[in-house]
Amino acid sequence: MLRSLTCSSTITSTSLFFRSFRQLPRSYLSPSSSTTVVGASGRNIRRLSTLEAAGRRLFLRRGLKLLSAASRGLNGQFSRLSIRAVATQSAPSSYPGQDEAEKLGFEKVSEEFISECKSKAVLFKHKKTGCEVMSVSNDDENKVFGIVFRTPPKDSTGIPHILEHSVLCGSRKYPMKEPFVELLKGSLHTFLNAFTYPDRTCYPVASTNKKDFYNLVDVYLDAVFFPKCVDDVHTFQQEGWHYELNDPSEDISYKGVVFNEMKGVYSQPDNILGRVTQQALCPENTYGVDSGGDPKDIPKLTFEKFKEFHRQYYHPSNARIWFYGDDDPVHRLRVLSEYLDMFDASPARDSSKVEPQKLFSRPRRIVEKYPAGEDGDLKKKHMVCLNWLLSDKPLDLQTQLALGFLDHLMLGTPASPLRKILLESGLGEALVNSGMEDELLQPQFSIGLKGVSDDNVQKVEELVMNTLRKLADEGFDTDAVEASMNTIEFSLRENNTGSSPRGLSLMLQSIAKWIYDMDPFEPLKYEEPLKSLKARIAEKGSKSVFSPLIEEYILNNPHCVTIEMQPDPEKASLEEAEEKSILEKVKASMTEEDLTELARATEELRLKQETPDPPDALKCVPSLNLSDIPKEPIYVPTEVGDINGVKVLRNDLFTNNILYTEVVFDMGSVKHELLQLIPLFCQSLLEMGTQDLTFVQLNQLIGRKTGGISVYPLTSSVYGRDDPCSKIIVRGKSMVGRAEDLFNLMNCVLQEVRFTDQQRFKQFVSQSRARMENRLRGSGQGIAAARMDAMLNVAGWMSEQMGGLSYLEFLHTLEQKVDQDWEGISSSLEEIRRSFLSRNGCIVNMTADGKSLTNTEKYVGKFLDLLPENPSGELVTWDARLPLRNEAIVIPTQVNYVGKAGNIYSSGYKLDGSSYVISKHISNTWLWDRVRVSGGAYGGSCDFDSHSGVFSFLSYRDPNLLKTLDIYDGTGDFLRGLDVDEDTLTKAIIGTIGDVDSYQLPDAKGYTSLLRHLLNVTDEERQIRREEILSTSLKDFKEFAEAIDSVSDKGVAVAVASQEDIDAANRERSNFFEVKKAAL
Repeated sequence: MLRSLTCSSTITSTSLFFRSFRQLPRSYLSPSSSTTVVGASGRNIRRLSTLEAAGRRLFLRRGLKLLSAASRGLNGQFSRLSIRAVATQSAPSSYPGQDEAEKLGFEKVSEEFISECKSKAVLFKHKKTGCEVMSVSNDDENKVFGIVFRTPPKDSTGIPHILEHSVLCGSRKYPMKEPFVELLKGSLHTFLNAFTYPDRTCYPVASTNKKDFYNLVDVYLDAVFFPKCVDDVHTFQQEGWHYELNDPSEDISYKGVVFNEMKGVYSQPDNILGRVTQQALCPENTYGVDSGGDPKDIPKLTFEKFKEFHRQYYHPSNARIWFYGDDDPVHRLRVLSEYLDMFDASPARDSSKVEPQKLFSRPRRIVEKYPAGEDGDLKKKHMVCLNWLLSDKPLDLQTQLALGFLDHLMLGTPASPLRKILLESGLGEALVNSGMEDELLQPQFSIGLKGVSDDNVQKVEELVMNTLRKLADEGFDTDAVEASMNTIEFSLRENNTGSSPRGLSLMLQSIAKWIYDMDPFEPLKYEEPLKSLKARIAEKGSKSVFSPLIEEYILNNPHCVTIEMQPDPEKASLEEAEEKSILEKVKASMTEEDLTELARATEELRLKQETPDPPDALKCVPSLNLSDIPKEPIYVPTEVGDINGVKVLRNDLFTNNILYTEVVFDMGSVKHELLQLIPLFCQSLLEMGTQDLTFVQLNQLIGRKTGGISVYPLTSSVYGRDDPCSKIIVRGKSMVGRAEDLFNLMNCVLQEVRFTDQQRFKQFVSQSRARMENRLRGSGQGIAAARMDAMLNVAGWMSEQMGGLSYLEFLHTLEQKVDQDWEGISSSLEEIRRSFLSRNGCIVNMTADGKSLTNTEKYVGKFLDLLPENPSGELVTWDARLPLRNEAIVIPTQVNYVGKAGNIYSSGYKLDGSSYVISKHISNTWLWDRVRVSGGAYGGSCDFDSHSGVFSFLSYRDPNLLKTLDIYDGTGDFLRGLDVDEDTLTKAIIGTIGDVDSYQLPDAKGYTSLLRHLLNVTDEERQIRREEILSTSLKDFKEFAEAIDSVSDKGVAVAVASQEDIDAANRERSNFFEVKKAAL
């Protein structure tokens, strides 16, 4: 398992021009291998970095999940995918003419060549239904399809969200329980998911394999138009909600996947603030309710209303359809016509229109409670946020672009004035819910702080307004404007969407206007508005551009809502008691016959959930054959050489004239007692100044000259070795012509930054603690996984010390120590630098085209010559682990996160590629059916870390605890009793290859090459593992059961859960867990 934490000097935009700290979820996601926190992506949940999601299967996979640092503050279950990225390929020459389109039932509405993405885009309209289709053609092999419906809810029962889950549970052509899961098992998809926004529902898929792509398209089209769920109340009960009663003598409970998902959402303070914000700003339209569903309201939803919602909105007349890539544009229309021609026109397009919120005539103020732990000073745990709805109608692209730049100028980097002043004020710990949002009908801007004392709430409000007035009066520093401009232009040129397909990013960009009946082409065309904005700034100065925006849209805007969130240690228990009381009344109203019938219905639903589909039904889902799969892995062209005696890896790839580089240093000489300071050391390198530059000047210089620099530690077990891989990585990117600037700035960061700013360091500690507390509440499965790994291997222990519960405890102590012994801390930071900064053991990794790499070598040489020859300290032996024990971590929550893990190498298992097929199959069958479908958890998975030998199980937003552990322990028997046919086995193999060969952009390919080098993963070994995957047999499944049994018998369990559920577990199994209360 690779682990990394990231500090970055730049924060990349999460939309075309807007970046945001906001944690307000704009979309709910169905779990999939592409994006779910607990799914086939497995150990990705355990990374503490969102910049380096380094592959857990470096023996195999080439796809690393590289997300922008801006995502660091976002909850893992919600996604605002970057819409700034553009394709670099040209459009194919063939395209359907008007006559050809007419024959298929379409008329061409408009056609444009989008130079920004070098694509030909044609907007078609289906004549019979009015369905609009955007067909974007270029040479990008990563093909994307999406269908989007406008789905505005009228209440908070969660109809759109539950329906989004349910339509993927079987359809007319694919009448099994969950064709979606069958696609997860046996597809080469590069994206497969669904999103519920506050006013729309999106169903996107992507694949580089044409046959696979159209298989995905057909399953999704059939699912949305002809789902089984509208005739099957069991699906509604499973995905939405139902009463559960196992025996008439027991208590009734609520169960349902969405119900428990939203319980988890409503347990997180930042999410609660986001919901209150949205509903307070737009109380009179559809945004005044929660499309995801409020757990208090979800049980009010009836099956009849559920069916009617589908009938009303899931119609071609209310759909927007997107195609993108190198497939045949005529074939796209041919596939669509087969479905759309079955429908007549519907008034759904008119009835689904979202009405704008009328602007307030005066500001408003709201005070709400959020569930808090009992530890600490509750008076210092308030949150306050100021929010503006910027306009009563959508903005034109010019204004939107200018506001995006303004947002970046005010908040986009640690040096941005509004962000800097708020954090340096000492009035709060971290920004919350802050930034520009432009994904809904009307844009909004928010700025908030958390960790605020009750007597400082008013001071925060005054400071925000005074700072905004000052910015309007004085404008922005010229260097800040230049840095912001370069950052955004670099981002557009780089065209980097991380692990998400470029076509999907463009789709979400386009749909943000198209869904409101605006021009779908306009959001794709940024060059002219950008050119115009730069010209205005050059002619009139930045103050004349940005100051009027601050005044008009913020300072003089009466549509402002100030929200104060107050901690309430009793809120969670009161809500649980309220739910229990409601259920007691429900039971009291039932006769004995009613209770008997409910118990029978509960068992009937469970039996249906746990009964596998017959083989004939499974064969309905189209899939590839093994003959479609390449027999060799995908190789990165890497040349290993040296410069001035330092090893250099050259990855010769086309990068659009951008240089990506990593400089790797060994942590082997860093003392044990300094380990937990390393994440803060990395942040200090980028956010403190030098003798000649303030940190603001340094930050701006990096923004002006490069695409960003980040510094982070990385730890991993190494297969076949006892000692871990432990490195500090400095990562940067720039245009090739700026390579000298990039390496000069890297040197400046590493050697010239001074650790003298006590107050800034104290801010880092407070911000890190706030992030860790939020992670513990919202991603408890990651905390549990890190805790188990720390018990089972040294690399896991190191990682947990720098990013798990131990790190949170360290931060609480350090906060006091900063005031008591700053000189000692400053000295320790300097000692860390001396301990690793050295040419000895250094590795440089570069990714660009060959000519650029050659031209860059002279700058690398100068950089290396400036490094010390050797580190200052002696090599340190790392051999620590946490004690092996079952542990329960108490937090205020309505749902649990349950894990169990063991080291199967210790029990004699020898690595074989079949283990990847088997673990994926366990996740997508046994755990999906028992933990999620039957158990009601939002997610459940297993993962095998082939570097360390740790096999782990994890659940996410889980209503159960011991029951889930029993399911984990039953996995060995599941494997022994398994009887899979050839088709099922082939799907499992193909799905695993899909993970192994997941799509990568050039920077990710280069980074993967580096990681393989660090972990001694050779191409020969990757070929062996691939052959083992392709030859996996039923016998391998049966034999793996013994390894799984060792996890059941000798493994450790860690749960992040409520006090009530932990107490119940320890009563049922005497002192099963050692209880540890998290200080929140």
